[in-house]
Formats: sequence, C-alpha cells, structure tokens
Amino acid sequence: MSAAETAQPALSAPLTKADFLTDYRLAWESRHASLAGRKEVFMGKAKFGIFGDGKEVPQLAMARAFQDGDFRAGYYRDQTFMVAIGQLTWEQYFAQLYANPDVEAEPATAGRAMNGHFATRMLDDDGNLTALAHSKNSSADISPTAGQMPRLLGMAYASKLFRQNPELHQFTDLSTNGNEVAFGTIGNASTSEGMFFEALNAAGVLQVPMLVSVWDDHYGISVPAEYQTTKQSISDIMMGLQREGEGQSGFEIFVVRGWDYAGLVDTYQRAAAVCREQHVPVLIHITELTQPQGHSTSGSHERYKSKDRLGWEESHDCLHKLREWLLAEGHATELELDDIEKNAAAVIKTARTAAWAAFFDPIKAERDEAVGMLEKLVTDTGTENTLHELVEQLKTNPTPIRADIVRTMRRVLRAVRNEKRSFGRRVVQRHLEQLLAENADRYNSNLFSQSEYAVGNIEEVAATFAPDAAQVDGREVLQACFDANFQRDPSIFAIGEDVGKIGDVNQAFAGLQDKFGELRVTDTGIRECTIIGQGIGAALRGLRPITEIQYLDYLLYAIQILSDDLACLQYRTKGGQKAPLIIRTRGHRLEGIWHSGSPMQMILGSIRGIHVCVPRNMTQAAGFYNTLLRSDEPALVIECLNGYRLKETIPANVGEFTLPLGRPEVLKKGTDVTVVTYGSMCRIVMEAAKQLAEVGISVEVIDVQTLLPFDTDHLIADSLQKTNRVVFADEDVPGGATAFMMQHVLDEQGAYRFLDAQPRCLAAQPHRPAYSSDGDYFSKPNAEDVFDTVYELMSEAEPEKFPEIY
Repeated sequence: MSAAETAQPALSAPLTKADFLTDYRLAWESRHASLAGRKEVFMGKAKFGIFGDGKEVPQLAMARAFQDGDFRAGYYRDQTFMVAIGQLTWEQYFAQLYANPDVEAEPATAGRAMNGHFATRMLDDDGNLTALAHSKNSSADISPTAGQMPRLLGMAYASKLFRQNPELHQFTDLSTNGNEVAFGTIGNASTSEGMFFEALNAAGVLQVPMLVSVWDDHYGISVPAEYQTTKQSISDIMMGLQREGEGQSGFEIFVVRGWDYAGLVDTYQRAAAVCREQHVPVLIHITELTQPQGHSTSGSHERYKSKDRLGWEESHDCLHKLREWLLAEGHATELELDDIEKNAAAVIKTARTAAWAAFFDPIKAERDEAVGMLEKLVTDTGTENTLHELVEQLKTNPTPIRADIVRTMRRVLRAVRNEKRSFGRRVVQRHLEQLLAENADRYNSNLFSQSEYAVGNIEEVAATFAPDAAQVDGREVLQACFDANFQRDPSIFAIGEDVGKIGDVNQAFAGLQDKFGELRVTDTGIRECTIIGQGIGAALRGLRPITEIQYLDYLLYAIQILSDDLACLQYRTKGGQKAPLIIRTRGHRLEGIWHSGSPMQMILGSIRGIHVCVPRNMTQAAGFYNTLLRSDEPALVIECLNGYRLKETIPANVGEFTLPLGRPEVLKKGTDVTVVTYGSMCRIVMEAAKQLAEVGISVEVIDVQTLLPFDTDHLIADSLQKTNRVVFADEDVPGGATAFMMQHVLDEQGAYRFLDAQPRCLAAQPHRPAYSSDGDYFSKPNAEDVFDTVYELMSEAEPEKFPEIY
C-alpha cells in the first residue's frame, strides 16, 4: 500500500475507555520520568541522561501489537514501550539512570550501560534460556546508531527457521511455530547508516517478520533532515522495497503521524498482523514527532531549532494531541485528565525517591562501616595528623561513591605503611580485599558464560584414529565434522556467501545443503555486517548458527557489530543474555593484499568477550568446532587459508573429539630456544626448526592454538624455564599479536625471570602482503627469517660455536 493510503487509517482495535485512559496515564508517567531524569543529571545524581519524551504515543500503540514471544531490538528512547509491555518499572528506570549495580534493582544491565539501554533477562540463574516463547523479550540495546539493525534481522530470521524447519518444531519454549515478530526501533537520522539499508535489503530478500519503526522528529542531534535523508523522508526513498501485492516479495510500508493515536493503534495492528501471519517485513515511518527536551542532557535544542520549529513542536506534542483527541471523542473529561497528569507526576516522584534510596543507602552504609574501621586505625597508629583529613573527607562527603571508599582505604594504608602492624590495620586490609572482590563482581564479571556449558566445562575427548585411517584433504575433515554435528543437533545451521550451493569457496560444506536442506546450509548476499547480525539474533533465540566471513580481511565490515554487540552481550547484561555464535573465517598466508590478512591486533583489541581460535590445520579446527558447538559462548575460528588441500588423517570420531581452549601444544621439544606461534606459521617454524637442528640448535616449538583465551595453564613459561630464550612469531603487523603473546608470557606469567637473552618478536612487514609467491615471501616471515632470528640468539650466547652468518 502507498504512503498516501496509510496516512490516516481509521481506528479498528477494540479498545475501551479504560484502555485509552491507561495509555494516557502511561504516557504522562513517561513524560514526567523524562523531565525528572534530566533534573537528576543536572543535580549531579546521574552522569548523563537521554530520554523518550515526544515518542510516548507511538510507543504505546506499538506495545499494543507486541505479543508474548515477540522480540525487540531498539534504541535508547523506548522507555514508554518497555513500561507498557510490563518489562520495565519506573523504579528500575531510575535505577539505571543512577547506574545501580544491583541486578535485582536494575535487571537490564546491572548499572553497566547508561540509561535508556533496555533488556529483559532471558537466562535463568544457571545460565539457561527461559521460555522465551511465553514472555515479552527485549534484546540488550547498544548505543552505536543503527547497531541494533543486524541483530534485529537475526531475531526475525529465527522465526522463519522455527516456522519452516520441521526439526525445530519440538522447541516449543523457544517459538510458537515462528509466529514471533521482531520489532525494531530507530531514529530518523540513524537510517542514514549503512547497517540500516543493509538490514532492510536482507529482510526483503529473506522475507522475515521484521517490523521497523522509524521515530522521525526531523533531527539527528542538531542536524536536520535535509542533511540526513534524500527527499527528507525515509519512507519515500524506500518505496522501491514495497511489494506489488500479497504473495510477492518485498516490504509493506506504512506512514502515520506520531501524534495520531487512533491512526497509530490501527497501523500497528495491521502491520504486525502482516508480519506475524505472512512473514513479510514492514517499515512504519512515524512522522511529525517532537523532542521536547532536545537530544540529551549534553545540550539544549534551542541552540539549533528555530522559534517557528519550537512553536510547532509545542503545538504538536503527542501528549497534548492525545488529550485533544480524548476530549473531542468524549472518552474523558478535563477533570479526569487533569487528575491523571497530577497522579502521574506523583507516581514518578515516588519511584525516583525509592530508586535513589535503593542505590544510595547501601553506599552510605558501606561508607559508614569503612569510616568506623579507619577511625580505629587512626587511633591505633597515633597518626591523627596524617590520616585525619583523609578520613574526615570521606566521613563528611554528602554523596560518596564506592570509588571514594576504596580510594580512601588505599591511601590510608599507604600512609601507615611504615607503622607497626596492628589489629586495626589488618581489619582495614581485609575489608579492602572484600570491597575489591565485591566491586569486581559488580563491574568486571560475566564477560563469558557462568553456566555448565561454558567452554571450560566441556569435557575433553581425544581424537582417535583407525589403523587404516585415510589421508584426505583438510577440507574433508571439516566437511565430516560439520556433517556429524548437523546430524547431532537440529538447531545448528550455517549461513554465508557461497556456503550453500557450492559448499563454500573451499568446499568444507560441499554436499551438505543437498543433505540437510537450504534452511540449514544457506547462501547469503555479500553483506558481512548483517551476516553476523543474522547469527547474533538467531543465537539469542536459542539456535546455533555458524556464520561465515569469507576472508579474514572482510571481518572489517563486521567488526563494529562483533565488538559493540556480540563481544559485550553477556557482560552488559551481567549474564542476562547470551548469543553463542560461531564465526568461521580463513586467513593468514596466501597471495594478495585482501586475501591473506592476519589483522590479529585489531581483533584481539576489539572483541574481548569472544574466543579466538587459530588452529594450524583442519583437524584442530574440527576439534574446536566440536567444543564450541557444545558450549554456550561465542567464538571466532580462523582457519588456515592455505591448508584446505593439505593432507590430514581423518579422526574416527571426527564429530565427537574436542579440544580445550587456552591450552597450547608442544609440536617439537627442544632445549635451546622456545618459539611461540600459531596458525600457518606453525609449518614455517617447524621447517626452520628442522634446519636449525642441522646446525646444532634445539628448538622447542609451541602452537598456542587459541589467542583468547591464552595459555591458561602457563605452559609456555614452563618451556622458558628450560630454554631461557624465546621468539614470538606470527603474521600480524609488528607490535600486534606478537606483543600480545609476549605480554602474557613475560608479564602475566612472570616468565621474564627465566630469560638469559632479550625476547624477540618476529612479525610480518607493516603493510599488507604483496601479490604472488614472492610477495608472500618478502612480506611475511619465512623459514629463513625464523632460522636467522633463532641463530642470532644462540650466536650471542655462544659466538664461537655459532659465528655470524652475514
């Protein structure tokens, strides 16, 4: 249908006067919450505020179309919606504003995300998924604009799989025949992001129940629509997605004004029905919205909006328009509405007061307890003049935070370091240790799963080999591994460019689409960002996706989603949500600037919270896949691009054997020098070790196997204790993963104590590798480079035995 046909739909939802007044009450409660939140920031009780004022009425209409089993991926102005669906209380709203780290008080993020970042707890206390089909669900918000769109696509895609794949019909706690709609919200300015367009195109191709609401208040902070969107209308420029008729592919597009309550309710009912019943994606463009307090507490919109615009916004405020409609239609009297507005303010005041007390009273109690201990220490040590000011500052601070308590205790203990140890000093020390542990739980915990399915809890099963085991191409080991896992678990599926029909460009999925069907081994368009998002959303809903990024260099397209969404999901919900997505890719050595990358420094620095596996061959990769597919944690597996045609012995238990993460393997024992490496470099180093042995140098070669986690048992330090010399070698840029490994071994493991020579790092050149075999040889470390680096170490120690070569 056209925008004109949907501009003023008639109210068709069977709502009563009580429904109307309930919505009016919620709308005014939300408005008062926004107004109060801004004041709390300016009073110094919160650090930042961003609010949903001006968006209340369309969110109420959306909430009336949201059913059990549905999912939301939104942005930071959806407070009215979250309260309307019963997944947020006003006390929790203010608890998040104050950053209360108590997960009972602030269940969305436990104070880890700034206000307006909503989430429901999808995991029970043991880390298992709850019955998501029977609850209203919100995936955990992120701040990057349009970053919610890739995940939204994945949650909608899961509904398609649950409906169309009969093997998934058994999971009735996760889906009701795929009837669930994935609701997304986004501001009009954020539709300028590529992720928005990519996600909408993919949804149209996939035909999934994704309902996107664009809240259009004409601005993106201070930048008006004429700088944001062609024609200043996202619905106008997206009309090419409009399907031509029922049964045709494409979108349904609706346009409705954000202050038209009747039109909004009707539009959302019809739009959600199309999504739910036909699995057709829908775009709803909500126009003529306002933002009464401006973008956030960071500034005032009076600086960039004209007087005419400000006047228009005041007259078109959706709450004022709703009041006008209720009076005009005879649904309420002036007195009734006045009472509702007054009571709404009182409700918010009560919630705000209770939330502040719940946040601040425990801190005051902790402060008072600490002050009591410190005052005794002052008396015990007789150093009143030195410590009195520190303790008094803490004691008289009207609004202390926990950092003030810990900071003061540390400084006090520093001041008495030369005093005789006393009972009071020991009490303070023990209490400080307790506070640090408590705050580690509050602020540093749950980066990874705490459940029985955490990677470290997966039983290790050794690979077994039949006496007559075949030597096959490495890709065939992976193919057999995937085949076995797909048979074992119907929730596993794989998507990616060229994964389906041809079985990926290196044939590890060859023949599996024919065997398991297109729903489980699926080709996608060229769209790395939303391939990852498709996996995140499906994994959130209990499925086990393997998403393929064709080459490691192309991870750049998706690194923002991996970093800002997947990597911090368990952390930012303090164990409330998980998405055990496996990202499969390939890299390291080959020819060419864009097909042989090893950007490990970028990866290691940006995706903490995702495991990083760097297997040297396909058998090792298969062991990692077997482990990860039984775990509930996300991981990136980087296969060796030049290893698919190399011969390997296929294990008899190819789909069952598992490899632990974080445990290096000694590939060759030695006594003179330890070389630490991974991936394709293992073959290079092993060849160099063979050449070094010919001149009397014994090299111990260690394959770290995984970079995150890294050598959890400190096996490399044990090797250095024997050899006293070390070389860290890989194909990343200088100062990249070699420096990462060195820091772990020398600093974290304390292995510097065992060294008799300077540790050496051998990396690639600081540029991408040039094309051709010569380009590879001169761009990345080769066996001769390894030989020379190790030889130089030995020449320094025994110059007569190992004279200079060059």
